[in-house]
Amino acid sequence: MLHTIVLVTHVLIAALIVALVLLQRGKGADAGTGFGAGASGTVFGARGSATFFSRATAVLATLFFVTSLALAYLATQRAAPASLLQSGSTAPTSQPAPAAPPQPANELPALPSAPAPEQPGENK
Repeated sequence: MLHTIVLVTHVLIAALIVALVLLQRGKGADAGTGFGAGASGTVFGARGSATFFSRATAVLATLFFVTSLALAYLATQRAAPASLLQSGSTAPTSQPAPAAPPQPANELPALPSAPAPEQPGENK
């Protein structure tokens, strides 16, 4: 249960980091501020958005790092289930009966007969 909560939080933080990075302006966008286009395009003012987005990205990156460590720790603490009932598996519980072992033969199979070797000096 805790593993699932941390995993969902981890994925949400990752999505928020991606969104924040896409919302930030690049370093090359500052060239337009000299001509008066900088402050009018933001809700937070001339420098407010850069500071807010930078700090929010840093906080989310720290949380992402913490949840990564928590997931690694929780993965090592998971114990293997002791039985099939504890694993929650939907595998069938009935197994086919084992095949009967073959009956041992009391006699060895007959060897094929080979022609008798010729004796020296015999002509046919």
